[in-house]
Amino acid sequence: MQNIVTDVAVIGAGTAGLAACRAAVAAGKRAVVIEGGPYGTTCARVGCMPSKLLIAAAEAAHSTARWAEFGLRLDGKVEVDGRAVMARVKRERDRFVGFVLDGIESIPAADRIRGYARFVDDRTLQVGELVSITFGQAVIATGSSPSIPPLLRAAGNRLIVNDDVFAWDDLPRAVAVFGPGVIGLELGQALHRLGVEVHMFGRGGPVGPLTDPQVRDYAAQAFRSEFYLDPDAGIESIVSTEDEVVIRFTDLAGQPRELRVDYVIAATGRIPNVRGLGLEHTSLRLDKSGVPLFDLRTLQCGDSHIFIAGDVNNVLPLLHEAADEGRIAGENAARFPDVRPGLRRAPLAVVFSDPQLAMVGSRYADLDPNRIVVGEVSFEDQGRSRVMLRNRGLLHVYADIATGRFLGAEMIGPDAEHIGHLLAWALQSGHTIERMLEMPFYHPVVEEGLRTALRDAKAKLDRARREPARLAA
Repeated sequence: MQNIVTDVAVIGAGTAGLAACRAAVAAGKRAVVIEGGPYGTTCARVGCMPSKLLIAAAEAAHSTARWAEFGLRLDGKVEVDGRAVMARVKRERDRFVGFVLDGIESIPAADRIRGYARFVDDRTLQVGELVSITFGQAVIATGSSPSIPPLLRAAGNRLIVNDDVFAWDDLPRAVAVFGPGVIGLELGQALHRLGVEVHMFGRGGPVGPLTDPQVRDYAAQAFRSEFYLDPDAGIESIVSTEDEVVIRFTDLAGQPRELRVDYVIAATGRIPNVRGLGLEHTSLRLDKSGVPLFDLRTLQCGDSHIFIAGDVNNVLPLLHEAADEGRIAGENAARFPDVRPGLRRAPLAVVFSDPQLAMVGSRYADLDPNRIVVGEVSFEDQGRSRVMLRNRGLLHVYADIATGRFLGAEMIGPDAEHIGHLLAWALQSGHTIERMLEMPFYHPVVEEGLRTALRDAKAKLDRARREPARLAA
């Protein structure tokens, strides 16, 4: 048995784990990073980057769809070469993974431990059967894995997750996507635009991360105009045959339907990778999912010397959040017991569908409707959006009646990724609606739609302040 003694043990070499390792080393501590799965981070291997490569191909193929409305004519038909599409996706994906591997290779070989770690006690990890690690502090950064409902397992070997899509050599004829969340919407729409027949099913009505009923309903209609989408589907049965999957369901009109697809894609959420970590051998308190209870500002588990960062803590499964959390956890592990709150940025999430979705700050579902106003703009008649024939969308901004401060926004529409950034910066700067309206808006740009929503919010704030009863509520 090899025995290793280190200041900080980092379990997981993904985005959060690598950030934690770098932070601990920068603070002058020895850090070892332990990884049992493939190197390369979820984002680079099967997440952000390969999905955007697929989306880019889909956008290129779809770009001719509205040429006639511009007065343009395309002689012939755009043909999608599925093998060429997937070859580029994998080629560029491997390039991005290579950048991550270069970073891992920069860690001294003695501080890179291959294998799955499990806690023996509060100060000891065992990796496989041959390595024991005694640590001062530890960072749990083991990421997450796809969650698959039992119903879908009937699809047998034709049940896949988003990871598997990027292993395809060619595009299939038809797929059923279960879960119209971030992953499902991005992959489902991209595959549809590349010529794959797509049916998308959900449960309970959600579309993407949206919680504002009006924005969510607009999004459902927008996507439904392009491919089959039922956010609250009635699935009767799933049966796997030798070369396809047969799905029986009740359609949006209440009629029984039968669907035959090549694959069922499970995009039904992710679960923290805590199974097999041996957390029961520690003194940490765990929630019902088996995840240690922790402080969101410091990433410290209780008052212990163990920290948790990235997707495994099941809070904000986004790359930039994982990187921030890894840095905070690594710094606090290095200077323990002098644990300090780290910088947490304004919440920002983007879905790279078309139209795009964006969420900034507080969700509508978490706000008191009696204490806010909602500024609104439709992009259907917004000047620049209409010029570009991208005039589909709805933006809601939320403002506090008492202070006038901007609290958050939910959006579907053109350039949501850019408008989301503007709003996140305004939120982190503590701006009021009035202050945001003092900022420059060029003409003609899509961002003028944001100004319209802010003006609507300002008018509603002024009106609400003339209603003392509402302010006292």
